[in-house]
Amino acid sequence: MKRELNDRFLRSLKPQEGQRIEVSDTKCIGLRFRLSQSGRASWVYEKRIKGGPKRKFTLGTWPKPVSLAQARSMSFEIQAEAQRGIDRVENAKREDERQKIEKATQVSCREVLEAYRELHLSNIATGDERFRQISNALEGLLDVPISQIGRKDLQAAVDTKAQSGRRPYANRIRAALVAFANWAFLRGYTDVPIGAGVAKATKEKARERVPSIEEVRSIWSATGRMGEVWGPFFRLIILTGQRRGEIAKLRWSEVHFENRMIVKPGSETKNGRAHQTHMSEPVYAELQNLGDRASIGEFVFTFDGVRPVANPSHAKGRLDTILGEKFEPWRIHDLRTAMATSLAEAGQPETVVDRILNHSASGSAPSAVARVYNQSEQLPQRANALNKWAEMVTREIVKTARIGR
Repeated sequence: MKRELNDRFLRSLKPQEGQRIEVSDTKCIGLRFRLSQSGRASWVYEKRIKGGPKRKFTLGTWPKPVSLAQARSMSFEIQAEAQRGIDRVENAKREDERQKIEKATQVSCREVLEAYRELHLSNIATGDERFRQISNALEGLLDVPISQIGRKDLQAAVDTKAQSGRRPYANRIRAALVAFANWAFLRGYTDVPIGAGVAKATKEKARERVPSIEEVRSIWSATGRMGEVWGPFFRLIILTGQRRGEIAKLRWSEVHFENRMIVKPGSETKNGRAHQTHMSEPVYAELQNLGDRASIGEFVFTFDGVRPVANPSHAKGRLDTILGEKFEPWRIHDLRTAMATSLAEAGQPETVVDRILNHSASGSAPSAVARVYNQSEQLPQRANALNKWAEMVTREIVKTARIGR
């Protein structure tokens, strides 16, 4: 229906069941009055933009807040803009996008880091350590909008750690910061990848420190003065050859006394593969002695029953004090190297040692047969090797226990 609209006519219209009434205004071409079957009355204006598409604008409801006079006035205003090529709809989209970008750039570094922790770090075994590294490195910038943080800020964090004398660790900080920066860029929190070009603190060489079996025995003996939590913790690292983070987060649900196995799910290991570790007699005894702590909480090594032990490096500092100043500097990770080296020298196959450490087989260009063979679990061979290692460390004969899956 088309006609020149007036208020008297509009008031005369009544809702009709099952259909919507629509009347076009002949005085303002493109303006239409709509009356729904529920009685809701509203205005719509349609106009083609010069050099662009036809647009439909919803003006509001009648009689309030938009009267007939106001609807015509608004329509004539849009018409004038359209004739000049001004597209309100497109402009509104651009403004909305601009506001979204502006809002994103105002997000603080702390908020982005928390999102990174929830969406990414929570899925990797070293997530907590990475979060701590980044938080400490960017401590003074956490409440700054991430859009205001640049490459020089990341480089400064790396250089500060390097100047403290810990150059290799500064490289670990750099790796964590670059990974975080790339993640933030890919999700639109920053306009550029601010981690690109951040220089390493130093060129590292492969670590050559391999504690001898006599040194391992000295460390083993010193753990007896480390208390009921840290003492067993270090002894399990020595005897199993597992990574310190995986032992620190060991749960009672992963300890299987019935078949003498520690079973870590893939979500708890560095390479993402589930891993089984045989309990030699000393390991079995250590965990049996700790068994009454299962009532404290889910973690084997815990002080509060809620969280696993943290900062093994601080505990190692106490261990170093017990060992004395003459003991050559070492790292916790060196215990894995010591075990692997000693077992190899004792004639244990490389593939067995690799499986114990949860490594892929080493060597240059292994044959197809070797690659297939190295997929096997080799549980009996691994158990024999771990029993042999326990004998070497404790200098006591280790009884062969039943091995099961």
